[in-house]
Amino acid sequence: MKKLNLLIFLVMPLFCLAQSTVKIKGKVANQTTALEWADVSILNSEGKIIHGTTTQKEGVFEMDLKKGFYTIEIALLGFTDYKKEIAVEKDLDLGTILMAESATNLGEVVIQSKKNTIEQKIDRLVYNPENNATTVGGDALSAINTAPGVVVKNNAINILGKGTSRVMIDGRMIELTGEELNNFLKSISAGDIKNIEIISNPSSKYEAEGDGGLINVVLKKGARNSWKNTATASYDQNKFGIYTLRNNFFYNKDKFRFSASINGKAGYRNLEETLDMYFDEGPSKMKAATKLNEENLSGKVALDYDLSEKTTVGFQILKDKSNPDFDTDIRINNYNTQNELKNYILNESFLDRKSGNETYNLHLITKLDSLNRKLSFDADYFNYNSKFDRDFIANNYNSDGTFVDVNQSGRNLSNQDIDNVSFKADMEHPLKALNLSYGAKVSFTKSNSNVVFYNTITGTPELDPNQTNQFKYTENNQALYISGDKKINEKWHFQLGLRLENTQTNGFSETLNQETVNNYFKLFPTVYTSYQKNENNSFSFNYGKRIRRPGFSMLNPFRVYISSNSYSEGNPFLKPSFSDNFEFAHSYKKILRTSIFLNAITDGYGVIFTSNPETLTQIVSRDNYFKGLNYGIGETYSASFTEWWESENSLYLLGSDIKFIKDINAAPVNGLQLDFSTNNTFSLGKSTKLQIDFSYTSPYKSGLYDTGYTSSLNIGFKQDLLNKAMQISLLANDIFYTSYLKNDVSIVNGVKQVYSQKESNRFVRLSVVYNFGNSKINVKERAFGNQDEKKRAN
Repeated sequence: MKKLNLLIFLVMPLFCLAQSTVKIKGKVANQTTALEWADVSILNSEGKIIHGTTTQKEGVFEMDLKKGFYTIEIALLGFTDYKKEIAVEKDLDLGTILMAESATNLGEVVIQSKKNTIEQKIDRLVYNPENNATTVGGDALSAINTAPGVVVKNNAINILGKGTSRVMIDGRMIELTGEELNNFLKSISAGDIKNIEIISNPSSKYEAEGDGGLINVVLKKGARNSWKNTATASYDQNKFGIYTLRNNFFYNKDKFRFSASINGKAGYRNLEETLDMYFDEGPSKMKAATKLNEENLSGKVALDYDLSEKTTVGFQILKDKSNPDFDTDIRINNYNTQNELKNYILNESFLDRKSGNETYNLHLITKLDSLNRKLSFDADYFNYNSKFDRDFIANNYNSDGTFVDVNQSGRNLSNQDIDNVSFKADMEHPLKALNLSYGAKVSFTKSNSNVVFYNTITGTPELDPNQTNQFKYTENNQALYISGDKKINEKWHFQLGLRLENTQTNGFSETLNQETVNNYFKLFPTVYTSYQKNENNSFSFNYGKRIRRPGFSMLNPFRVYISSNSYSEGNPFLKPSFSDNFEFAHSYKKILRTSIFLNAITDGYGVIFTSNPETLTQIVSRDNYFKGLNYGIGETYSASFTEWWESENSLYLLGSDIKFIKDINAAPVNGLQLDFSTNNTFSLGKSTKLQIDFSYTSPYKSGLYDTGYTSSLNIGFKQDLLNKAMQISLLANDIFYTSYLKNDVSIVNGVKQVYSQKESNRFVRLSVVYNFGNSKINVKERAFGNQDEKKRAN
């Protein structure tokens, strides 16, 4: 508290510094006439919009700004965006700004000019997935996986060299991780995404959660004074088939902005797993084949309304319901030391799972005065619930196929319910000396999970109290942050930030009568600096401290059986891990970007695959067992080799130096990893595109695991029809079926385990997209000049 009081005492005098403003004005026109309703935005050095207006009837505009360096952007449907850096030292008249027509008017539909696939900003990389033909008809998870420097592997989204990333939707954190997060992202259409922001080292404004940085998915809101509807139908053919229907609707008029979407999916996909465990008595080899029913319905509704020229209010609702049934057959072969089959186990199981989540957001954004001070409030509620009902029976057989007895038979019921409520306030406070921002957030999370197990080996269900449990967990977090940035001149820019987070957790297992309490207060500093040497070369350095908190299920101490010889258990004593992230970057002509990075981890936690040689059983546990360094160098290159060939390429060389801080009867392994990807778009005509993407990750060693290579070749084809109102696309994904996890090796307790997992990554997708709408809604009154608020709500 003394530190907080001192911080407030030091900062408060800055709020009283005098402000000096000057006027800028100009006129927007094309070759023949003045242009009304053009959006004029002023961006600071971070690329954030701090002021905005629209041109009047004669195409003129006028704004008050404090002295400094800015970027002015002008946008109008049907014209190429205008962008220019300006220095404001006194009243400035920009004269007449000419805009060139670039859009194609398709009846009542307006198609805007294409954005760059990658845009580099001071603290993030902005990726526009709509330029990649392979994302047509896909979902948000597959779109994220096409972003440069991002990979989706083992149910985790990772920024290369950083670690597991957290995901935000429109700047709001999604309180899900792992498989649950991936399923949520699959419910969002890739066509509903405006862009994806990759924030490898987030500023103090954002939650400190996530050692791998943040990925912000920004959803579309539609063009002003127009309505538009996009309908999408797609079919995926893997071993089985999946049908998907999506519809997105946007309506914007005057002060009112509304959007809605609905997505439905039905069909099947397959999952194949192998696990080989090498015991002294002989190896045990498992093969599992699962037919998974994909049944999902999701939707989104968003509304924003301008109460005045300075104030906007709005809400957003996202809902998702899934019923993925799992029909699994498992065979476990047990061999002697001469590798001769001794016996085997056949395990049949059916899992009926139902899950759903809903997110509600209320927000208000208001400009306080002409000095560009802006205050925003957000209230959020998130709920996730999951229920599963699993019946299984495992029978023992001799090597000749004769039945011996029932190994295990049971019914496993599990429910989990997570509630999160959060409130936050953010203030943007430009001063004469620097641009200041500060804010606060409080978050309250409750998780309630229970497991009920019935032994059905006798044919009559009998409750097994030793395998029945209820686990309750609460987590409360309070945070304050402050950040200041200063552009010294046209070359140097600095930003400093500090975030304070205070956390209280409590976990209680009823069956074990075990309570775990953990309270901690932490500081998370951030530092950014950039240097623009000349027009072609820029350099930057950033540092940030991050935290990675365990998922709720990882803290549940109870044992859950995966199969007759495999079970998983959580650890209520898991502590959060911390990381210090350093990055130095260079950009050449904004097409060649080089980054050198180092990530130092303390109290690292993860999954440990151990085994019991006496019972030939695999044990999946969690612990804080390592510390170490992840490091590397990355290159990304954007090229337009010809007018018809555009290419986005990345090459990363990664390494690790992991050490174990706990005796887990294993030795760490470390090595280098090579990651390469290339995305190529070929324009075969004005309305035809061919997309060829390839990625490769070399075998690598890190900590406990030695993992095999992965690669993927994807070819997509997109044809525009009906003056681009309709699109037909065809995608062949993972043509050689090599993108799955293979030969993941770990050695614990002297027992070698080798795991592989094949999902339905190889498929062919046919998609049809149809757009229709009207860009000429009659406007009864002039819209307000609040483009910055609209961008905030996007």
